[in-house]
Formats: sequence, C-alpha cells, structure tokens
Amino acid sequence: MIYRPLLKAAVIASVIACSGMAAAQEVKAGDLVIEHPWARATPGGAKVGGAYLTITNKGTVADKMLGGSSPAAKRVEVHEMAMKNDVMTMRPLANGLSIGPGQTVTLAPGGYHIMLMDLNRPLKQGQQVPITLRFEKAGTVDVTFDVQGIGAQAPMMMNHGMSGMHDHMK
Repeated sequence: MIYRPLLKAAVIASVIACSGMAAAQEVKAGDLVIEHPWARATPGGAKVGGAYLTITNKGTVADKMLGGSSPAAKRVEVHEMAMKNDVMTMRPLANGLSIGPGQTVTLAPGGYHIMLMDLNRPLKQGQQVPITLRFEKAGTVDVTFDVQGIGAQAPMMMNHGMSGMHDHMK
C-alpha cells in the first residue's frame, strides 16, 4: 500500500511530461515565435472551427497576423470575441492582429482566435490541421495545429492554471 501513492505520482508525472513534449511545438517566422498551436474539434456538419496559439515577438518592430490558408477550410481569418454592453460579440480583425515588439499575444477561446471558415469536413479530436499563417512582416509560416476535444479551453498540457488568462489576452 505504501508504494501505491508513489506509483500513481510517477505515472501522473510521466503523462504530464509526455503530453508537454507532444504539444510543445515551436515555430519561428522572422522575429516571431509561435507556440502551443491547437484547435477545437467540431461537431458533424459544422462549417466553422476555432484555432488558437501563442505568438511572441522577439524583435524590435511590430508585426501583424493578417490571416492565412488551410486545406481544411476555404478561408482562414483572425477574429476577436469581446463583451460589449453585456453581449458577447465576434468580429474579424480587418487590419489584422498586432504583435508589438517584446509582446506575447495568446489566442484562446473567448478572445482573439483563428477562424476556419467553410470547413471541408469536421475537425476530429486527435487529428492535426495544417494552417499557413500570413504575417505583414514575417511572411507566411506553416504551423500544425493539434485538434483537442469539442469543449477544450486549452491544449491538454496547458489545462491547469488557465483560468484568468482571458483577462490577459488584450
């Protein structure tokens, strides 16, 4: 009995370490570092899906994410969700999402996000979705997004400690 808690702790630590390594993709585009790309699974028949990530600008000049493309959808747009007069609104960012020098921007449910419009087929948990992101200065970059569950709030390895992140997205 004394070894059971130790074995349980070792198994949990192994799972956390392995899931962290699997989802710790880092892609560089110019001065931008893109991390933790993931998307939500969609129900059958859904024509839109959401994708999320973190972008850090390590340069001295601002850049903008303008949109992108993907074989999974007809259009890829950058959107913002925000509360206005007690109503949740969502709109495309016509001028793109600015990432200032030294700034980290997290795209997450309830805030900035990537919209996959006119999906070719539903996104299923466990799949990967290739998206080519387009930036004003860094150009285009291919990123692979891991598809999480339908109601996921963050990639599996980041689900802890994510409450309150919404306040830091803007």
